[in-house]
Amino acid sequence: MAQGKRISADIDSDALQAIRHMGAEAKLARTRAGEGQSAAAARLGVHVQTIARIESGEPGVAIGHVLGMLALYGIATKLQPADGERPSS
Repeated sequence: MAQGKRISADIDSDALQAIRHMGAEAKLARTRAGEGQSAAAARLGVHVQTIARIESGEPGVAIGHVLGMLALYGIATKLQPADGERPSS
């Protein structure tokens, strides 16, 4: 947990809000599917504590785990630049 607090100090507030939103959506999708955290952890191949960390919006969770959990429950993600412009190549 201490690592998540340290990381959050370096992250923009909009990004933190997006992380929390992804966690909340992951939890909602999991509960709508009628699965517990243990089932989600088994399906994703992570410890149940990782699921809890994702759902609480902890910024120190690996992005692959967050996106993987969202995908498990049919939630697609798409990057969109904050300023509406495409990133330069």
